[in-house]
Amino acid sequence: MAKIIWSKIDEAPALATYSLLPIVNAFTKEAGVEVVLSDISLAGRVLASQGLAEDELSKLGEVVLQEDGNIIKLPNISASVGQLKDCIAELQSQGHDIPNYPENPANAEEEEIQAKYSVCLGSAVNPVLREGNSDRRAAVAVKNFAQKNPHRLKPFAEDSKAYVAHMGGKGDFFAHEKSVTSAKDQKVTIALNGKELTSIDVLAGEVLDGTFMSISALRAFYKQTIQDAKDKGLIWSLHLKATMMKISDPIMFGHGFEIFFEDVFAKYADTFKALGVNPNMGMSDLEKKIAGHAQEAEIKAAFQAVVDADAPKIAMVDSDKGTTNFNASNDVIIDASMPVVVREGGKQWDRNGDALETVAVVPDSTYAMFHEEMVADCVKNGQYDVSTMGAMQNIGLMAQKAEEYGSHPTTFELAEAGTVTVTGEDGELMSFECEAGDIWRLARTKDIPIRDWVRLTVERTRIEGIPAIFWLDENRAHDAELLKKVNEYLKDHDTDGLDIQFMKVTDATRFTNARVREGKNTIAATGNVLRDHLTDMYPILELGTSAKMLSIVPLIAGGGLFETGAGGSAPKHVDQFNETGHLRWDSLGEFLALAESLRMINQKNANDKLTAMTAGLDAANQGYLDNNKAPGRKVGQPDNKASHFYVAQYWANALAKSDNAELAAKFAPVAEALTAKEEQIMSELMAVEGKAQDVGGYFNPDDAKAEAAMRPSATLNSIIDAI
Repeated sequence: MAKIIWSKIDEAPALATYSLLPIVNAFTKEAGVEVVLSDISLAGRVLASQGLAEDELSKLGEVVLQEDGNIIKLPNISASVGQLKDCIAELQSQGHDIPNYPENPANAEEEEIQAKYSVCLGSAVNPVLREGNSDRRAAVAVKNFAQKNPHRLKPFAEDSKAYVAHMGGKGDFFAHEKSVTSAKDQKVTIALNGKELTSIDVLAGEVLDGTFMSISALRAFYKQTIQDAKDKGLIWSLHLKATMMKISDPIMFGHGFEIFFEDVFAKYADTFKALGVNPNMGMSDLEKKIAGHAQEAEIKAAFQAVVDADAPKIAMVDSDKGTTNFNASNDVIIDASMPVVVREGGKQWDRNGDALETVAVVPDSTYAMFHEEMVADCVKNGQYDVSTMGAMQNIGLMAQKAEEYGSHPTTFELAEAGTVTVTGEDGELMSFECEAGDIWRLARTKDIPIRDWVRLTVERTRIEGIPAIFWLDENRAHDAELLKKVNEYLKDHDTDGLDIQFMKVTDATRFTNARVREGKNTIAATGNVLRDHLTDMYPILELGTSAKMLSIVPLIAGGGLFETGAGGSAPKHVDQFNETGHLRWDSLGEFLALAESLRMINQKNANDKLTAMTAGLDAANQGYLDNNKAPGRKVGQPDNKASHFYVAQYWANALAKSDNAELAAKFAPVAEALTAKEEQIMSELMAVEGKAQDVGGYFNPDDAKAEAAMRPSATLNSIIDAI
């Protein structure tokens, strides 16, 4: 029996799995395909790090290296320190004997504990599983549905002042980047003033990038943008990715927090030091640290006075709860937050819940140039028309921890000023003059992923028959190295008649946007971080969500990893579910991923049953879209559980009419029952709307409680379980 591994992950998609997976398994087993769970949730990884659970992530790291590896990967938490601590506390409350996370280890034992837990922080899952490059695009049916049923994009004001502020190559990562390609396999050492920070084993042909963020320049930039926001009457909002960039971006977040509330941090510096306050953790952690202190009320009032001054207004994560942009570093994730700025007409929300124009602060210009152009384009040309806009398809270079998202082990907050050197076996490769507190990092991109990136781009360009743009800037050190390789590897492929071009970020954005406005499609071949930003920005504008994108990772070893979209709004979905029993998570990404996963198995080992099963799911997905069965956002509307029922009904109906006689006979009575008992099933599903739910935990739900909450229809369950 063929096997698909379905990841057990976190938050809303994890809750949805309790409802969806029994349906999936009931159907696919009839075509010889077993779907099995693998727990790579944050809770599962925390327990594994302490030796209390199987290390499922490492096991999946072996699966992606197998020729027949087949994984459906739902969005998981890329944990901040705050989330990790909350998860540990929940597991402890459930009886798991695990230690607290030591933020500032005081001895060797605490250092060991911190090191064990550190594997759970940030982008811990994706680098292990992504042993292939990314092919992300909207399925034709999904794109057609979006154009026929356009969601609303808010207009930009004719005199809009909204803009993106970045450092413009003055002291940022872009400004300082140096890049080399290793001529051989070798050990490379990173040192500060001659003292080794770490060493790595580098492969021949591997591209190494060193760079640093000047903290003095960053703090000056923050001050300037805060003043500009005051002068122009704009909301000030900070957009980083402290989840994926778990070392650098929390530090950059902390400096922003300090600068915005500079007088408060200066006045209470001694108190904060004594209490172990870390601005990188945000306001929520600060409030925990000062709780019960004699100055608690005074400190809170001092922070509130800055917010009340409204000069400038600060963007809110949750206006109703008074939660600002500085609540926690992981609250605002740039690839989810910047599309909202564009969607809302260049606006963010203030503490009164009013949407006002913003200066979106994205310090490093490397990728901020993309967001700057997206906002500037709409300020100049107006909002996009969802009913006519074309599509961006992305081929992303991400295999084997490519580029910045794999840089965690080689990122350092420098303890002293001096020279950082990167030295190979034949001598120094590059060096940097830095100040104390600067953030220095080295990123790596191996040669095999680059070759595969070129191959996949050429393949998709020929299939689609549209222009493909490599977003590479000859003036960026890293891109200059990639350009040499890409130009060389393109010679290995037949590119006759293909439109393949090279552009820097700003030009590529303008080219793509011009075609989008004309209703034309374009392929963007980008590196890992831009892949992340583009494949949220464009789908959220085109489709209303990036969760509806096909996200296929053809693994270099021959298998497939099928990702199901972004989970940026998953926490709010869980809050709503716990309060009301309504889960608005849309599982379309899972439906589409499953179809592609089945298709891959069938392409390698074709059989009539699997062909029919896959075609049936395709028909169900089309029916789901045509009949608009996506979950409603509000309590009292059909939710995620109902959407699963309808996919099951459409899938069974398609199989009942299948050319495969065995499957048709098997599913005809199922289809009949699901159709005849629709009213009863929906009544049972809707009966839980408005009722609070207890699933036994946020990070580590009780399986029995969660399944009961997500499978409340006894009628539906009996039909599915009897297949």
